[in-house]
Amino acid sequence: MSHRLSKQDQLGFARQLLTLLQAGLALLNAIELIYQTAPKSWHAWLQNIHAQLKNGYSLSQCLRLNADLFSMELINLISVSERTGDIELALTAICEQLEAQIELRRKVQQALAYPLITLTTSLALVIVMMVWVVPVFKDVFANFQAELPGPTRMLIQASSLIEHYFLELGFGLVLSIVTFYLSWAKSMRLQRQCDRLSFRLPILGPLLRLATLTHWCRTLGHLISSGLSLPDALRVTAQSSNHWLSHDFSAEVFKQLTRGWPLGESLTRADPKQILFDLETLQLLRIASESGSLDSMLCKRANILGSELSNRLNTLSQTLEPLLIVIVGIIIGSLVIILYLPIFNLGQIV
Repeated sequence: MSHRLSKQDQLGFARQLLTLLQAGLALLNAIELIYQTAPKSWHAWLQNIHAQLKNGYSLSQCLRLNADLFSMELINLISVSERTGDIELALTAICEQLEAQIELRRKVQQALAYPLITLTTSLALVIVMMVWVVPVFKDVFANFQAELPGPTRMLIQASSLIEHYFLELGFGLVLSIVTFYLSWAKSMRLQRQCDRLSFRLPILGPLLRLATLTHWCRTLGHLISSGLSLPDALRVTAQSSNHWLSHDFSAEVFKQLTRGWPLGESLTRADPKQILFDLETLQLLRIASESGSLDSMLCKRANILGSELSNRLNTLSQTLEPLLIVIVGIIIGSLVIILYLPIFNLGQIV
C-alpha cells in the first residue's frame, strides 16, 4: 500500500518539475529526467505518471490517480493551472506553500525539542533513582531504631511499588498508549475532540491555534489567487486541512456561503465563539471580501500570523530553558533532601 509523500518529497518533486519546465522542457521529458535522478522509492509512481501522460491524461488526472501520494491542495492547484495555461505559476505557489509549511513545522519542532528532551531525561533519572538508589537507602534506614520522617516513608513506599511492579506498570502504560492511538486512528469523533481540546492546552494551545489559522489563511489565499472560486477553494482547504477544527470550520463556511450569506457573515456564523479566528482576522477578511482583495489579504494575514507564531516560539524556547532547569533542579533536589532527612536527624534517632 502506498503512503503519502512527505511534504519535503512533494516540495522536491514540485521544485524539480518547475525548474525543468522553466528551462523549456516538455512535461513528458521533464518527468523522464526527474525519473533518472530520483530516489528508488519514487520510481514506481513516476513510472505510473509517465505511462498515464503517454496515454493522453493531463498532469492533474495523473496526480488524482495517485491521490494517496499527493495532497489535494497540490492536485487542485495543478488542475486550475491547466485551465488557465500557466502551470509554472501553480508550481511556484505550491513550492511557496510547502516551504512555508515545512519551515513552520521545523520551528515548532525546534522550540519543543529541548523541553521534551529535558523532561524525558528528568523522568528517566527519577525512575533510576526510584528503582536503584532509593532501595539502597531503604536497607540503610532499616538499621535505624526510630520512625522515619513522613516524606521519606512515602518515597520508600512509592519506590517499593515501582520496583515490584515495574514491568506491569510499564506494560500498562504502553498498552494504554497503544489502545488510545488505535482508538484515535479509527474514531473521527475522538480525533475531533482531541483537536478541540488541543486549543485549550496551557502554553501550547494558543500556539497550535495560531499555527492552524496560519495554515488556513495561506492555503485559502493560494487557492483563490490561482483562479479557484471561493466555494471550491474552501472545499479544497477543508480536504487539505491537518486539523479537524479547521476542516469543520471550512465546511461550515462553505455551507453558509451556499445559503447566500456573504463571507464576513459566514465566517462569524461558522465560528461564533471565535475558537479558531481572532477578531482582527475576522474584520480584515470581512473588509477584503467586500473590496475584492480577499486572496492578497489572506496571504498577507498568513505572513503576519506566521511571523507572530515564530516570535512566540522563540520567546517560548528562551523562557522554557531556564524554567525547566529550575523545575528539574527542584524535583531532583527534593528527592535528595527527602532521602537524607533521616541522616540529618541521625543524632536524634540514635
